[in-house]
Amino acid sequence: MSNALFADSPAKGLVCRNCNATYDLVAQHACWQCFGPLEVDYDLDELAKVTREQIEAGPQNIWRYAPLLPVGVHPEDRVSLNPGLTPLIDAVHLAKALGMRKLWVKDDSANPTHSFKDRVVSTAVSAAVKLGFERFACASTGNLANSVAAHAARAGVPSIVFIPSDLEPGKVVQSAIYGGTLVAVEGSYDDVNRLCSELTETDDFEKTAFVNVNIRPYYAEGSKTLGYEVAEQLGWRLPEQVVVPMASGELLTKIHKAFEEAAEIGLTEPGKVRVFGAQSAGCSPIADAFDAGTDVITPVKPTGIAKSLNIGDPAAGPYAIEACRSTGGGMAKVSDDEIRDGVKLLAATTGVFAETAGGVVVATLRKLLESGQLDPEAETVIYNTGEGLKTLDAVSSLVGPTHTVKPSLKAAKEAGFLQS
Repeated sequence: MSNALFADSPAKGLVCRNCNATYDLVAQHACWQCFGPLEVDYDLDELAKVTREQIEAGPQNIWRYAPLLPVGVHPEDRVSLNPGLTPLIDAVHLAKALGMRKLWVKDDSANPTHSFKDRVVSTAVSAAVKLGFERFACASTGNLANSVAAHAARAGVPSIVFIPSDLEPGKVVQSAIYGGTLVAVEGSYDDVNRLCSELTETDDFEKTAFVNVNIRPYYAEGSKTLGYEVAEQLGWRLPEQVVVPMASGELLTKIHKAFEEAAEIGLTEPGKVRVFGAQSAGCSPIADAFDAGTDVITPVKPTGIAKSLNIGDPAAGPYAIEACRSTGGGMAKVSDDEIRDGVKLLAATTGVFAETAGGVVVATLRKLLESGQLDPEAETVIYNTGEGLKTLDAVSSLVGPTHTVKPSLKAAKEAGFLQS
């Protein structure tokens, strides 16, 4: 019955990443046999029927890729703010500053709630409605809460979002303004996520779709559009290198998956994209495991200014490590000061004001170049996943007026900036 709900989808079921056990397209995120994570399994023959021309004729948002996703083939089945087709910026001046030949910035702060989370929430809540859920929910470090609350408001569906109580004020306001229920939990994101996992098992939440818990397989697939989109915007070719921020590690794994699928089904020429992961030193369990030569993640207690990346026990960490190693990529972690410098450098060279996660990516890019891990001659794409106005506190003490003058021509001339 559940697969019948997705009859026009190329998805044929769910499959365990660890043991390959298969399941119907239901609201389930963990394997009953080995407790491994589930992801959507596709009929590759159906995916291979999708053409560039078909995609290019589609809507100007992520739903142009609906034939490659588990949901949304029919417009009436979409619950969405219509995110996607965000700018791919030719970062000429940033490339020059870093000594690179060709660098692009994929700027997902241009989405409706100003982060990439609109992509994953659109696919998740579209699946949730098909599966009969009546309320949207999430555990969030901020951006996801913003997006879930906004999608619920657009759809006329109740929402309840859970956040750590020490979240940045901008993200708290943006979550609350949509009128849903906002629950601040006294603890870390991992505490919030644990609570939400427990709530999914209660009768009170039987009809509630936690987008990143009980319907996580559908949620994660939305991130693939960040891979498809870059390939399309580059003229249906793959970049040589990408740098992706990591919290759970899922975004990196799905971008990697999209590049592989695009080549496999003929949307692009065959090729391997070297994948690099970026973390804050205040929460770097994936990068630490990579450096140690293991795929065993040791949970940490998050600190630091990059709160949107502060997941101390990242579920997809081992798969992110596998993606980087298998492509000849790598990982690095950067300090709070390096993150702030990254935010400022990106803004000063591209006009993009990124949240702290974007600063992590730019600082990591610089560190990878300095260590020789990343090739400055290779065409590179870096991902900015959120808007800087959400994390003003991180840089507000570092910037301000360069001059303060009285309102007269004489004062302006004496200040000296007219000659600068």
